[in-house]
Amino acid sequence: MSNMHQENTSTEPTILVVEDDVPLNEAYKTILQRAGYNVQTALNGQEALDAVKEVDPNIILLDLRMPVLDGVGFLTKYNTKAHPGTAVVVFSNYDSHADIDKAYELGIDRYILKARAAPKDLLALVEGILEEQD
Repeated sequence: MSNMHQENTSTEPTILVVEDDVPLNEAYKTILQRAGYNVQTALNGQEALDAVKEVDPNIILLDLRMPVLDGVGFLTKYNTKAHPGTAVVVFSNYDSHADIDKAYELGIDRYILKARAAPKDLLALVEGILEEQD
């Protein structure tokens, strides 16, 4: 189900969606692809680490609570400082302040509560981040 192994030959921005809820992962992917973005997906933090070895995304949308390797575990291994061109947005319904604080310490750019983000909000967020990166 993951398309981590696609070559990124386009000039469109690449977004890595890291979400273990398969229907939600697919929904984010569809919304972003329809808006013209290259989208890679991962179902856990380990798949995400494998994906970033092959593609350097402009944005990572990262869930916190996942099997195998959670969002904080991914951030610990990913090292955001080594990827200054990548914005990391935690997109989670999990609102443990300790984990959110830890995620900020590990270099995330934003935290968004999934339940409050409609599809149009996702696109506005992505477009806003890409404008900041230009």
